[in-house]
Order: sequence, then structure tokens, then C-alpha cells
Amino acid sequence: MFRVTIAVRCDDIDANGHVRGPAYLAYADHARWACLQAAGIDPAGLTARRIGPVNLETTVRFHRELPPYGEVDVSCDFRWGTGKTSRVTQEFHAPDGTLAASVSSVSGLLDLDRRRLLPDPGAYWRELAARPELLGLGPKTA
Repeated sequence: MFRVTIAVRCDDIDANGHVRGPAYLAYADHARWACLQAAGIDPAGLTARRIGPVNLETTVRFHRELPPYGEVDVSCDFRWGTGKTSRVTQEFHAPDGTLAASVSSVSGLLDLDRRRLLPDPGAYWRELAARPELLGLGPKTA
């Protein structure tokens, strides 16, 4: 499972001293892209192939308050099925290890010309990734 540490910025805090809801979504997006890059996927390569990831559904569950002005560890756990979508579960942990929030997303891989989801997105990611195991796809075989 991939993890990244993100600094909580001052503009992520609302007037009540809480991390704003949209900041959690931005942290989730950042962590997913960081995971793709760590797996060896170049965003420019996606564009050149005329494909791109799309988020179809997102659910945020808040568990505990995230301390402002600190850091948050965000994980990415990808789950692949047999259709056109995949699921990503992300957990947000405060520096003391407390689970602050979780985000669950349904994603797909879009053909940018036809504007349709591609079948079996995991196969595309496996082909593109140098380290597909970071995406829950297992290591490449020769």
C-alpha cells in the first residue's frame, strides 16, 4: 500500500480551526497522483496515448479531527474488478496515528477521443507502470 505525507497548509483551515472538507479531496487527489508517479506513470505519457483517469464517485467519511498546521499521512489502496471501473480506498492518519478520515472512490480510465471508459483499466495501468504493485496489480512478469 502506498503512503505519502502531506503538509496541512494555512489555507486548508476554516474559520473554526478545522481542515476544510475540500482540502481532504485535494489531499486524496495529490496522493493518488503521487502513487501513479511512484509507480512510474508519466502524466504526459497518458496524454500522448489519449487516455486519462476519471473519478466517477467519491465518499468522504470523517472520523476524528485532523490537527491544523501539521501533517497528514494519506494511503492509497487500489482494488480492481472485471469491468470498466476500479476502487481506491484512502485513509488519512494524523501524526499520532489516529484515523482522521477515509475517502472511497470509484474511478475509470477514459478514452479522451471517444469520451468513453476503457474496459479493464488495470490492464492499461499494468502496461504503463514500472512498479504496478504500487497500484495493487502485482509485479510485472517478464
